[in-house]
Amino acid sequence: MRTAFDFSPYRRSTVGFDRLFDLLEAGTRADTDGYPPFDIEQAGEDQYRITIAVAGFGPDEIEIVAQSNQLTVIGRKEDEEAETGRFLHRGIATRAFERRFQLADFIVVEHAQFDNGLLRIALKREVPEAMKPRRIAIGGATSTPVNDRLEAPAERDAETARDAA
Repeated sequence: MRTAFDFSPYRRSTVGFDRLFDLLEAGTRADTDGYPPFDIEQAGEDQYRITIAVAGFGPDEIEIVAQSNQLTVIGRKEDEEAETGRFLHRGIATRAFERRFQLADFIVVEHAQFDNGLLRIALKREVPEAMKPRRIAIGGATSTPVNDRLEAPAERDAETARDAA
């Protein structure tokens, strides 16, 4: 069961995150069957992990595709009924699935691990240096002009000595 969230308070205090909130709201409204179930957790400041419950599948029956800002996990299982006989009750879901995740900018897949019926996909935010914030110096009336700062200190000292003489 999904709970409806009101993101309007966050929209008022942010700039440029409309796409993020639209995706979150679309995710809460999505009418899906919920198979296979999954968790998304933040494992660190720039690290995330998606865990998908894929009981009954093996690593060779699961495909993970990362393209642009989308991660797709596809599971295909061969029908085992012919090999093992007829099922009287089938409660373990092993039907084919395709689960898509929208990724934010600069999110890359680091690796995937399969253990005890759980598929864990590690994600990391890798912001390029050109996109990271940088501190900008503010020049003022008492600041040294750019050309003077580029001169070698010895040249400035010699010039100061000449002016004093």
